[in-house]
Amino acid sequence: MNKKTFLHRGLILSLLLCLLVFPINAQNVTVDVSIDSLQLFIGQQAKIKLEVSYDANQKMRLPVFNDTIITGVEVVDIAKPDTQFLNDKKRLLIMQEYTITSFDSALYYLPPFEVLVDDKPYYSKSLALNVLSIPVDTLHPDQFFGPKDIMKPPFAWEDWELIIWFSLISIPFIILIIYLVVRYNDNKPIIRTIKIEPKLPPHQQAMKKIERIKAEKSWQKGEHKAYYTELTDTIRTYIKDRFGFNALEMTSSEIVDRLLQEKDTKLIKELKTLFQTADLVKFAKHNPLINENDMNLVNAIDFINQTKVEIDPNIKQQPMEITVEEKRSRRAKIMLLSIIVVLSVAVIGMLFVILRDIYNLCF
Repeated sequence: MNKKTFLHRGLILSLLLCLLVFPINAQNVTVDVSIDSLQLFIGQQAKIKLEVSYDANQKMRLPVFNDTIITGVEVVDIAKPDTQFLNDKKRLLIMQEYTITSFDSALYYLPPFEVLVDDKPYYSKSLALNVLSIPVDTLHPDQFFGPKDIMKPPFAWEDWELIIWFSLISIPFIILIIYLVVRYNDNKPIIRTIKIEPKLPPHQQAMKKIERIKAEKSWQKGEHKAYYTELTDTIRTYIKDRFGFNALEMTSSEIVDRLLQEKDTKLIKELKTLFQTADLVKFAKHNPLINENDMNLVNAIDFINQTKVEIDPNIKQQPMEITVEEKRSRRAKIMLLSIIVVLSVAVIGMLFVILRDIYNLCF
């Protein structure tokens, strides 16, 4: 075999190997496209299905359409790609569906879809789409009708119920907010009326205290000092309210001297004995006898009964009303302002809902 024949056979063998390898590589990526309808009327829709098969270790990018595939053919929707694994997850099958439509009657040529795999373009076959116009029966024009009048939707209370309720609730809230704002701005003092019940007459107050002292019987428990202190304080308070001089700040002798100017000497003498006994108990730790304690209590009651001023029982004393003006405190201002803010937020929220629902119903 000469050298020329050997080179010729080697070249033929290389070409055969290339031809064998090329189909194998070409089969690594397959791009197929189909359409569910080749013919449709204006406004109808058709679906284009794109299938791409490639190795799992490769990167693939599908074609992207904005609004149209070509002029006259619009893209209505692009579905989410569906992915399937093949050959023990060695290969991937991606299926992408496009919904298209057209509003111009014509025969459209859809160019091949371009798919990039590892930045290398692969193309599908081309498609054809025939869009037909809607046939019109010109032989029977009486079957054509003009456009109908605009129909108003029926009134439904359910649609307006929330608006009506919120409107009714917001009106008193708005009035209350206006009132509170005016009150907050004028900063007028708060006027309160205090009702004071009439006091009991001095002799009745004194007798109530003496009845309590009798009920406690503190002298029987050996508490002589406490007993005489309460008894003399009661008499001193009665004298102050009845005769009009401050007996609480005077000594026993000063009280007796002052009373001698106004009352019976015998009655004052018995009261003087009470004061003297009380002073001995409080300052000299005197321990009086039981009958002495009772006698002093009786003397106190007699003094009150003999010197009291009776009030006509037919005259009913009415409680006294006093008007007090107080400046609004800082705490009251903050509370008033907080109430205004809360009510304002609530009213704004209700007005927003009302306007939103009215807009949705009317526009």
